[in-house]
Amino acid sequence: MKVLKFGGTSVGTAESLANVKNIVTSCSEQVIVVVSALGGVTNDLLQMARMAEAQRPEWEQMLAGVKERHLSVIDAVVPRERQAQCKATIERFIDQALYGYYGLLFSNKALPDFHKEQIRDAIVSHGEIMSSAIVASMIDGAVPHYSPNFIKTKDVDSERILDNSTFGLIASEFGGRREPVHVTQGFISEDSTTKQITNLGRGGSDFTAALIAAALDASALEIWTDVDGFMTADPRTNPDATVIPEMTYAQAQAMCEAGAKVIYTPTIGPVALKHIPVWVKNTFNPSAKGTVIIDRN
Repeated sequence: MKVLKFGGTSVGTAESLANVKNIVTSCSEQVIVVVSALGGVTNDLLQMARMAEAQRPEWEQMLAGVKERHLSVIDAVVPRERQAQCKATIERFIDQALYGYYGLLFSNKALPDFHKEQIRDAIVSHGEIMSSAIVASMIDGAVPHYSPNFIKTKDVDSERILDNSTFGLIASEFGGRREPVHVTQGFISEDSTTKQITNLGRGGSDFTAALIAAALDASALEIWTDVDGFMTADPRTNPDATVIPEMTYAQAQAMCEAGAKVIYTPTIGPVALKHIPVWVKNTFNPSAKGTVIIDRN
């Protein structure tokens, strides 16, 4: 079994989602697919929250645009026999849940800050909830999962950290399952005490995929993005930059800490402890070998 994580650019359009489907269905072993929100949607959700808090009614028109985008993607990638159900799911998330959350922010200017933060966490979770619903619907036999059921956080000294129960819950969620494809969200989590929706922060989808891979002793973790792998230099400024074919965990960690935005820095830790190889590959160029991160010892 291996874990495949697809970032926002990988699930941003119908064309890229077709690539995702081909990559997943071509796997010869069981896969757990972790998806980000459609490219740009997380930013849109947060922008609408800021609009609503500022009593700017434009959030309603913007939300209608987000809804239309998701429905258009469903038309393009989900088999016809499953489109109606998938659309009903997306419409329910937007027309009921999201509209209600934004309405609370818009009509209650005096909400305490902690309540606003809880609402924002709930709002931003819907980007990945909706994208994962689409990805699960477009792949025959895919089993959907809800990450807050097994990714748990807790607050310690005003800092949000991972709850230790997470690894056992991941094993319980996926252990013994024989279906070939499972689909879940990335950074969405739940507070182990309050049961409120939380998140692992931007980049947390990579970390979630690493946690799943480590908890299940996966054969590999694949991070699918929009670059061919780690590069010797920024290709936008250096046309001579080339892909680094192989790195150690320590080298990848150092490059991430130095500013390489290929994967989220905390991703390395869980897989390094289990000596699980990490592949960084390009959804738009899947035949490229990519970069493998391993323990050479």
